[in-house]
Amino acid sequence: MNFSTWLGVVVFFISLHVLWQIRQLLLLIFTAVVIATSLNALVQRLCEGGIRRSYAVLLSIVLLIGVLTSFFLIIVPPFIDQFQQLALLFPQGIEILRTWLELLLSRLDPEVISYIPEIEQLTEQLQPIINQLLEGGLNFFYGSFGVLLSLLFLLVLTLMLLADPIPYRKGFIRLFPAFYRRRVDQILVLCNEALQGWLTGILFNMCAIAILSFISLSALGIPLALAQAVLAGILTFIPNIGPILSVIPPMAIALIDNPLKSLAVLVAYTIIQQIESNILTPLVRAKQVSLLPAVTLLAQVFFATFFGFLGLFLALPLTVVGQVWFKEVIINDILNNWDYPSDRVI
Repeated sequence: MNFSTWLGVVVFFISLHVLWQIRQLLLLIFTAVVIATSLNALVQRLCEGGIRRSYAVLLSIVLLIGVLTSFFLIIVPPFIDQFQQLALLFPQGIEILRTWLELLLSRLDPEVISYIPEIEQLTEQLQPIINQLLEGGLNFFYGSFGVLLSLLFLLVLTLMLLADPIPYRKGFIRLFPAFYRRRVDQILVLCNEALQGWLTGILFNMCAIAILSFISLSALGIPLALAQAVLAGILTFIPNIGPILSVIPPMAIALIDNPLKSLAVLVAYTIIQQIESNILTPLVRAKQVSLLPAVTLLAQVFFATFFGFLGLFLALPLTVVGQVWFKEVIINDILNNWDYPSDRVI
């Protein structure tokens, strides 16, 4: 290799190192792009109605801030109170569970009982674990206010991208060789269509899950039905893992009232997830980029491992965009155009 080649290799690896160090910033930028893409559809609708783009952008941003503010006001304060109450009442629940287990064991065969660990030992091991989980939940809610600065940066960046997206788009296209820039512009159009189709489908599912959850929790008499329904809708944004996380708060709060209600909540959420998988998802699949379940799960594990919770939250839109680029660049532009000598035998 000559000097220029070695220099190019060194610069390449240095660039990779720098990108890795600012990976959280890159994820925030991608989040702003996703939000701007979704709001741009609303802006275009408002512009078609005769509203100037500057006013349409302002209305969209006000709507976004209103949704975020409502989310925090509905979710955070009541959940803090309920989890504090749960932490105080949990020892009573342990005592009730212990009484039930003793009553159950008194009716079992002595030979079967010999294989079951001591109740006191089991509860002593279980209680510290649950207490740590409860403390971690409270710390999460209290620590959530520490992301306000990131949210402010995200809103400002989204506003900049939404107000005048053309210069940023052209600047990104110029990063590619001149002969490929027209093709990159076409791929960006496909990415925009894929993201908007995915956002339409996921927002439909989120609203449907929130409504079904609110109806179910209200029918069961579970406290904070609205807050927990909104949380269930938000967590629908994270496939596979989101539904599991969404059922934990209502089951925990139901334990304060009646342990049987906790089981009823689990059954209700299981039915709702079956409705989403078998009815709602097929309805919106035509507008979405088709992702294999295994690819979705692997993408979640990969992005969560390297980028934390934000990577888990953005795993699906990252995968949607990545699939478009992989299909158009690797498959269509490289593999499908790979000339193979006709005189060689495979």
